[in-house]
Amino acid sequence: MPDLTIRAACGDDIPAITAIYDEAVRTGTASFELVPPNETEMHRRFETLVEGGYPYLVCHGEIDGAARLLGYAYAGAYRPRPAYRTTVENSVYVAAEARRMGVGRQLLTRLIEEATARDFRQMVAVIGDSANVASIELHRSLGFSMVGTLKNVGRKFDRWLDTVDMQRPLGEGAQTSPRG
Repeated sequence: MPDLTIRAACGDDIPAITAIYDEAVRTGTASFELVPPNETEMHRRFETLVEGGYPYLVCHGEIDGAARLLGYAYAGAYRPRPAYRTTVENSVYVAAEARRMGVGRQLLTRLIEEATARDFRQMVAVIGDSANVASIELHRSLGFSMVGTLKNVGRKFDRWLDTVDMQRPLGEGAQTSPRG
């Protein structure tokens, strides 16, 4: 496993983030987007999350002697209505050549810590494609419980896709009221 560094994302990371997401959209079913967004749109999304007080992280490491951005993760609003304000939905994307190297685990572990420190109380994972066993098992290993599967709710690559919903309490969860 390479030596990995996790840090807060910044605007300079957007080209690498865009490239990772582009590949994920074009070749995979983790995202139900059909057309990869450009850097301008990815920067807009990044700014919206950061300005909203949500954590957005990147992972740097070395592959084949070259240091580079290997993945990214962020938490965002689960739903826009105010009653959901303490619940976040996570997203984790790893560069194709860095998969199965612990990048996703380190990103998600740190994302859970960052969201907890910001007093969010629940984290939800909406995993695209019930065949995405690696993501399901990663979330399960970090304390997420299966909530359910929505069958045939997306269509991509000429096939129907499910989403798997998982959930994990953060900090004191629902045992106490959040600050503020």
